[in-house]
Amino acid sequence: MIAKGVFTISALLAELEQQACTLLPEARAQLAEVFLESLHGLTKVIEDAAARALAFPLSGTPSASYTRRVFLKGFPFSLFYRPEDSGIVIFATAHHARKPRYWVGRIRGR
Repeated sequence: MIAKGVFTISALLAELEQQACTLLPEARAQLAEVFLESLHGLTKVIEDAAARALAFPLSGTPSASYTRRVFLKGFPFSLFYRPEDSGIVIFATAHHARKPRYWVGRIRGR
């Protein structure tokens, strides 16, 4: 595992796929298929963002409740995390425009 986190990379991808599926009724089947294929290629991009956050924990843009965010290269998503002494805690990946603060409840008590 690259970073200490609340969620594994596979859990984050499953969450993004679930969000994508809510868009499917609004899109043509072919476009939805292309989007889901690109989503499956997102693993490397999330791992790269987590590695950057772990290597330079204070470089992310300050965000809600003492968290920080880094952008996922090539995708309209951000990775939200909080630096800690032992590494980082990853709270979510969130789309820049669609429910961008849905994850904030996860940080209570942390």
